[in-house]
Amino acid sequence: MMLRRVIVAMTVVVAAGCGRDVNVTLEKVSEARQFSAGLLVQFTKTADATNRAVMADTDETSVTFAKEADAAAAAVQKDVDSLAPILGTLGYSDETRLLDEFKSRFGEYRALDQRILDLAVENTNLKAQRLAFGPAQDAANAFRDALKSIVPASPANAWHVDALVAEAVTTVREIQVLQAPHIADADEAVMTRMEKQMATSEMSARRALESLRPLAAPASTPKLSAAGAALTRFMDLNAQIITLSRRNTNVRSLALSLDQKRKLTESCEESLHALQAALAKRGYSGIREH
Repeated sequence: MMLRRVIVAMTVVVAAGCGRDVNVTLEKVSEARQFSAGLLVQFTKTADATNRAVMADTDETSVTFAKEADAAAAAVQKDVDSLAPILGTLGYSDETRLLDEFKSRFGEYRALDQRILDLAVENTNLKAQRLAFGPAQDAANAFRDALKSIVPASPANAWHVDALVAEAVTTVREIQVLQAPHIADADEAVMTRMEKQMATSEMSARRALESLRPLAAPASTPKLSAAGAALTRFMDLNAQIITLSRRNTNVRSLALSLDQKRKLTESCEESLHALQAALAKRGYSGIREH
């Protein structure tokens, strides 16, 4: 009788101990699921923030979204670091392998993402556009307005003066027309051809301006000087536009986002979804198997 009581008591103690072990394990499984879900949320946040940084139309918003992407990426890394030891404690080799797979893919993703963000916050194409449609436009208009005020030295030269003014203004407009496609294009050879056309147009504008000097009345000399200064200002701005356009940071960051980043994003998400699916199968049966 006494022996039977001892056996029953020992059975109860062992059962209680196993129950506690099962509960602790279930708690860890639940914690692992929460971290894996958080991983997917934070990874989605960093991918979306980078996309917004690429599409932003001001330096301030680009920088703001880039900071959001960095913060979300740091949260991803924190969740990875927290999840890894839990999976190790549970002895879940398949889930550990999936997490390691994600870590490897996320490392590639993060390196590319940083390149994209560095390019996006430079905003060189946007800056070139602002110069083209702002200060450069103003300088071109000032050039036109100064020339329109030119008075011929004699009525007989009026047609010649009008023709030269039209030629000078037209050639400057030709340069302006080329600025937008230059800013948008990513092909170095195409940009080089455009720059040669711009240089040809500039020479024509300067020749027309020089030809006007002997045909204009002395009173128009200040206007000719103003036109020359406006042309110089316009070409200086055009040089800045070309330099910014050549950097092509917005075009390059967008191209990387649509191609390489999209593929790496999909592979990272694939690993995270597989990890979540594997953890979802874990429960009492998974624990008993373990």
